[in-house]
Amino acid sequence: MPSYIRANSNRFYAAVESSYGVAAPVTTTDRFPAIRVRARQAIETARRLDKTGTRTLTPTSGDGRRRTAFEVRTYLSGMTSTAQVPYGVLFQSAMGADPEINHGLLVDSVSTPVTFSTAMPHGWSVGSAVSTGQEIRFVSSVINSQEVAVNAPFSQSLVAGTQLSPTVTYKLATNLPSVSIYDYWHPVTAVSRIITGAAVDLLQLSVNGDQHEFTFTGPAADLVDSTSFVAGAAGLTSFPIEPSLQASNGGPVPGHLGQAWLGGTASQFFTVTEATIRLENSLELRNQEFGFCHPRAVIPGQRQVSTSFSLFAQDDAQTLALYSAAKNRTPISMMLQMGKQKAQLMGAYLPSVLPVIPSFDDSETRLSWQFENNLAQGTSDDELYIAFA
Repeated sequence: MPSYIRANSNRFYAAVESSYGVAAPVTTTDRFPAIRVRARQAIETARRLDKTGTRTLTPTSGDGRRRTAFEVRTYLSGMTSTAQVPYGVLFQSAMGADPEINHGLLVDSVSTPVTFSTAMPHGWSVGSAVSTGQEIRFVSSVINSQEVAVNAPFSQSLVAGTQLSPTVTYKLATNLPSVSIYDYWHPVTAVSRIITGAAVDLLQLSVNGDQHEFTFTGPAADLVDSTSFVAGAAGLTSFPIEPSLQASNGGPVPGHLGQAWLGGTASQFFTVTEATIRLENSLELRNQEFGFCHPRAVIPGQRQVSTSFSLFAQDDAQTLALYSAAKNRTPISMMLQMGKQKAQLMGAYLPSVLPVIPSFDDSETRLSWQFENNLAQGTSDDELYIAFA
């Protein structure tokens, strides 16, 4: 007998498309955890302007242009044993560049708390992630083929012979890939869907909540479902069967676990109460093409990266220096580490942020400063780096 479908009876997969709007095949390892995946499609209807001889609404063509949008809300969880980030393709769509994978190098010597050399050429560039133990950092400058400086010191100082952990780094690029997002439901007779041509227009990271949350939103090419599927839709001959299931990567990482480094000379702040990072790609669609009902391509516009954060005010030197930088419009660096266990670490690094003068919130028992809409700046695709370890 038919029954109601439980709201948590679905599973999500995503993969990068080789051609815009053509569904990319997914496998077991492409599954990712999520709180919510929303998809909305509207069909434009033209207003009838001819004389119908009646006040009754008469039918119009149902084959109008289709507008599709999506939203994915997920959280930080563990990586797989193969160092694959479960939702990595969504970050790749937001950032642009192919992921930079590093399998871990051996430290040869250490010059300062932030400068070290590797036993073999590292192949890193500015923004590449470096991880050891329970921490993640980013390369702030490349001294030579074997020596680099990182943005902040590790809590446990590096020593010669340290084996660094594998990392996956996502960097900005001019062009953005599109992805296919699969939404499979149980029972198998229920309606399952594929969002094709999904491109991330807005990425938002939020920390210090119940969990570290990520939100991806943007336009898509089409919304294909298993009930109304016709051969040829999204480049498919039939609606794909769900891949075999694999074990989950575990639950979300608690949102209070991590580190915050701020300032002209990066200092660790333990007083941060909340923080968000927003990446906006200002996407435009080729959706006015003659002879087509679906968008044919997506074009990135002017990128904007901004941050907002709040912290408890103190009269120590590093907090006062932060206020002074905001007052004088002096750029600072910002790095957020989320998580504190190996294979559950995420880092976001903004080398140059213009802080705004904070507003004072004295409504609670402790004074709080709120820095809102601080814009990141750079030279060329270097405003933001995101990495996992």
